[in-house]
Amino acid sequence: MTNQSSQFPRFYVTAPHPCPYLEDRLERKIFTEINEQNPEGLHESLAKVGFRRSQDIAYRPNCENCAECKSVRIPVNAFTPSRTQRRLINLNADLVSEILPNKATQEHYDLLSRYLAVRHAEGGMVNMSYDEYEAMVECSPISTSLIEYRLPATSDTPGKLIAVCLTDSMSDSISMVYSFFDVSPDNKKRSIGTYLVLDHVARARVTQLSHVYLGYWVKESPKMAYKMKFKPLEVLSTEGWHRATA
Repeated sequence: MTNQSSQFPRFYVTAPHPCPYLEDRLERKIFTEINEQNPEGLHESLAKVGFRRSQDIAYRPNCENCAECKSVRIPVNAFTPSRTQRRLINLNADLVSEILPNKATQEHYDLLSRYLAVRHAEGGMVNMSYDEYEAMVECSPISTSLIEYRLPATSDTPGKLIAVCLTDSMSDSISMVYSFFDVSPDNKKRSIGTYLVLDHVARARVTQLSHVYLGYWVKESPKMAYKMKFKPLEVLSTEGWHRATA
C-alpha cells in the first residue's frame, strides 16, 4: 500500500536570522523539498503562491511581524516597454545569446565572483566556492537552463561573456532564478540587469507564456526598486495576484 503521507510535501520553518534586505529585522523562511513524484507540478503550484526554488528546495518568507517581501511577476501580454527600456533593447541588440544546459563552468563562475565582489560585497554569497556554485546551477529536479550573453566575436577574439541567467521553465511561465553580469564601467550604459529581464519577457512572448517571475520585491530596499520599472507588474497578496500600484 502506498504511504499517503509521502504524496504530500512536508513543510519546515527555519530559525530566525538577520534579514538581508531590511536592517534590524529578522528573516524566517518556510520551505519544502521538491519531491520526486511530480517535481514539475509541485514547483509550479508553489511558484503561483509565492515560493522560489533554490536547488531542490522551494521556500517562501515566513517572518514574524513582517510581510514586506512580495512575490512579483510580469504579465507578458500586458507588458509594454517604456521609452528607456526600448532604448536598452536596441543598445543590447548586438549581444549574442545562447540557451545552455544547467552545467557549471569556470568561466561562468569567474563572472559570478566578480559580480558578487562589486554588487554584493557584504552579502552571504560573496564567498561562494565553485562547488557551491555548481550545486546552485546543477541541483535542480525541474526544467532548468542557463542563458548566456556575449559580445560579438571578432576575427581576433571570441565573444566576451557579459551575462548569465539561471532560468526555470514552467508550463505557462518562466522564472528568473538568479542572474549575474559584467559590472565593469564599460558596460554601465547597457543596464544589463534590466536588459536581462526585458529579454526574458521577449522570450516568453515568443513561446506564448503568460508570466515572467522575478522573485521578491521589498518596498524599502533600494536594490529591489528596479522591479517596479516593469509595468504592469503583478504582486502577490493574501487576496491573490493583483497589479502593483507603487
